[in-house]
Amino acid sequence: MNAIVKNIPNSITCLNLLSGCFACLFAFKGDYDMVALCIGLSALFDFLDGMAARLLHAYSPLGKELDSLADLISFGLAPGLMVLYFMKCDCLFHGLDDYRSWWAFSALLIPVFSALRLAKFNIDTRQATSFIGLPVPANALFWIGICQAGLQASEKVCGYAIVCLVVIFSLLLVSELPMFSLKFTNLKLKENYLRYLILVAAVIFLISFGLAGLAATIGLYIILSLLTIKKG
Repeated sequence: MNAIVKNIPNSITCLNLLSGCFACLFAFKGDYDMVALCIGLSALFDFLDGMAARLLHAYSPLGKELDSLADLISFGLAPGLMVLYFMKCDCLFHGLDDYRSWWAFSALLIPVFSALRLAKFNIDTRQATSFIGLPVPANALFWIGICQAGLQASEKVCGYAIVCLVVIFSLLLVSELPMFSLKFTNLKLKENYLRYLILVAAVIFLISFGLAGLAATIGLYIILSLLTIKKG
């Protein structure tokens, strides 16, 4: 029985990985809604495996490594493939449209820098209660929002702007920018006012813009982190 309980968190992590694999498959088909759904499920499982580990006191080195590998697929490779397909099919590269595929490959920076971010996180003792650099799940949500916003636009999005965003957010992943954690350890307003603000903003953005509101939510998260640093 102890062995079964010990592996419950790892089993949930595997569901995160499985959802990420499905997200990759749907990304190849350009099914953005299903990619968003699968990444959303991965985020849910990513939250639940940590909760299960805490409740069951089932921490293990295997679980830590498995979690990073699952996150790389779900929040690194899947959004990277989604953005790659988006740039190939739904972006406009003025004057260089024949080289669209080459520009689209810049989206592969997303999984590469996500891997670097996750590797740094595993060996960085400074990130026990907060983050240094943009967390990979937040980056994945941002790209879901950007692709959805591009689909809602009346004209094709400028591909060069997407390439610039890919570079900027890839660098944010491995930056030294301190960012507060979005996980609640209690429900006290004083200790969680920034998290409550993000939560309320996310609801408003999602109601107003649909899934495109995820990009605005992550943008606000970055801005609030910057303001918190300045205040500190």
